[in-house]
Amino acid sequence: MRRRLAWGLAVPLALAGTEAAHALAYALVYPQARVRGLVLVATGHGYLAWLPVALGVAAAAAVLTLAAAAVDTARGRSTHEAPPWVFALLAPAAFALQEILELSLHTGTLGWRAVLAPTFAPGVLLQLPFALAAYLVARLLLRAARAIGCAFVRRPVLRTPSFFAASHAAGPLGRSVAPASARGPPFVVGI
Repeated sequence: MRRRLAWGLAVPLALAGTEAAHALAYALVYPQARVRGLVLVATGHGYLAWLPVALGVAAAAAVLTLAAAAVDTARGRSTHEAPPWVFALLAPAAFALQEILELSLHTGTLGWRAVLAPTFAPGVLLQLPFALAAYLVARLLLRAARAIGCAFVRRPVLRTPSFFAASHAAGPLGRSVAPASARGPPFVVGI
C-alpha cells in the first residue's frame, strides 16, 4: 500500500477521536446540558449539525483505505501504517485549529482568544488518550484488512511426487513396473 493511503485511515480516526474529546471537554467544563448548548451556540459551534455527514465521509474514506490495504496484501504488496507520532500530533493540532477557526468564523476576527477558553486546556489534554485509542484501533483494523487480504491469496499447490509414484514407471500395456535392479529381472506390479 502506498504510504499516502495510510493517511486515509489515520485522518478519519483522528477526526473521530478529536470530536469525541471535544464533546467530552465541553461536557466536563459545562455539565448542565442547557448551559453547554448555549455556550456551544455562542462560540460558533453551529456547524456541529453537519458533523454526522463529515464523520460519514471520514468512515467511507477509512473503509476504502482498508479495502485497498486488503487488495494490496492479496497482491503481495506491503502495507504501511501511520506512525504513532501522527496520531499524537494530529489530534491536538486539529483540536486547537478547530477551536480557533470556530471562534474566528463566529466573530469575523482572528479567534486566538479560543486558547483562553475554559474548555481549551481540558480539550487538548483529552486529545492524547483519544489519539492513543485511535492509533490502537487503526492498527487493529489494518491487521484485520491484512488478514482478509491474506485469505484471498492464491497459494500455489506444491505437488511433490511420492516415493511410490516416482519409483514406478508405466510399463508396456499401461502396467506399472518397478525400476530395473542390477541384481535381477524387473519386478512387474499388477499382474
